[in-house]
Amino acid sequence: MKSLLTTCVMVLCSLSATAQASYHRTAFPGGRYQVYRVALQDKRGTDYSLKHPERFLSQKALDRRSKQRLAVDSTDLPISRKYLKKMAAKGFAVIGGSKWNNTVLVKDTSATASQRLSALPFVTSVTRVFAGADSVLVGNLYKVRADTAQTHYKAKTPYGHGGSQIRFFNGQKLHEAGFRGEGKLIAVVDGGFMNADKIDYLKHVNILGTRNCVYPYTSNIYDELEHGTMVLSTMATNSDSLFVGTAPGASYLLVRSEYGPLENLVEEDFWAQAVEYADSMGADIVNSSLSYTQFDDKAASHKYREQDGLTALVSHTASMMTGKGMILVNSAGNEGGGSWKRIGFPSDARDVLTVGAAYRDSINTSFSSVGPSYDGRVKPDVIAVGSRATVVNGEGILTGANGTSFSSPITCGMVACLWQALPDKTASEIMDLVRKSADRADHPDNIYGYGIPDFWKAYQMGLKK
Repeated sequence: MKSLLTTCVMVLCSLSATAQASYHRTAFPGGRYQVYRVALQDKRGTDYSLKHPERFLSQKALDRRSKQRLAVDSTDLPISRKYLKKMAAKGFAVIGGSKWNNTVLVKDTSATASQRLSALPFVTSVTRVFAGADSVLVGNLYKVRADTAQTHYKAKTPYGHGGSQIRFFNGQKLHEAGFRGEGKLIAVVDGGFMNADKIDYLKHVNILGTRNCVYPYTSNIYDELEHGTMVLSTMATNSDSLFVGTAPGASYLLVRSEYGPLENLVEEDFWAQAVEYADSMGADIVNSSLSYTQFDDKAASHKYREQDGLTALVSHTASMMTGKGMILVNSAGNEGGGSWKRIGFPSDARDVLTVGAAYRDSINTSFSSVGPSYDGRVKPDVIAVGSRATVVNGEGILTGANGTSFSSPITCGMVACLWQALPDKTASEIMDLVRKSADRADHPDNIYGYGIPDFWKAYQMGLKK
């Protein structure tokens, strides 16, 4: 199963014709090599101090913590440069890492790399997370086309074809009250944002930064998969009478963490790097329409018993986010009709919003993954429109698509609006309001979670507290 949920997305109804994807085989970038996740025992020898957090966190990130009375702690400190130098002296190439988890990614081609890494006195564990391939099948970059929807499919309402998915949870009332996400920074962590810099629907989006966290690192995230473009569009589009997203006034970070052609455990490490970048830039909310369960290396695949929000690196990272003052909104996964059936990782993380998919008549879709987590927590948390959701694809065309990939950002955008409306609330308090406003809050289950949130009700509840 692919972690990028676009593989589970079926384009159902295009408001104008769309071309078929084409693929070509190419040599794997960088050739054959292995990557190991190396856990370090501590951060002795770091060049930074908790007395001067401004050296490794933006002022916006520090302000977000301060406002919620959250301290900068040792997990925020960058990885020890002393240990990095010692690994380099042994011939190891460090290509990334996670300061929150105190892990580094080491690239090597030798058969003895794991043993040599394990022998280092400051290393506590070594896990192979990637083995390179000779070649991979990749999709071709789409050409941006003129969208005939602009002339043939204008709707009579201001929200256009996005109207029903925002009215689904009473989000339009927050917009009418002047809360459209202004002042909030949303990081979109995904597999690529094909043509998002060229598409008319997205030309007015306030993008404050981009980052590619997938090795080999490149600066361009716009030549990759269209999945992130579609996800972004559900929130950021602001085309009157055609398509208005749930947070058109918010600012955005676009971060790539997913390599589409292959499925390897290292993508969880890339995801951690992406989230830490979002934190350092001061993001308030992260949308992640990604779900990890099965990998190309079957021995690395996750087990249901790991779903405690702490075991998998990606879930452990996600569970730390509220402690940094951020909200994670994550898709539940599209395995409801498959053999796995349950939510993926990091949807099992603690104190996050896991979003399932529903039809517009409020019934859950058959593909939406279900809970509970292995330790018995209700999952998903809430549901939103995920069937025939209106999106803009990589060609710049309005279309409809299925997947919790889209119910998640639709919800994420409204979370930004709610937090804008209630700026003194903490991340945990905002998520609690979303759950308590939902129509099954008194009797949650593991199909619908707490149900359909009512964001106007959540706002009213928040004003009273």
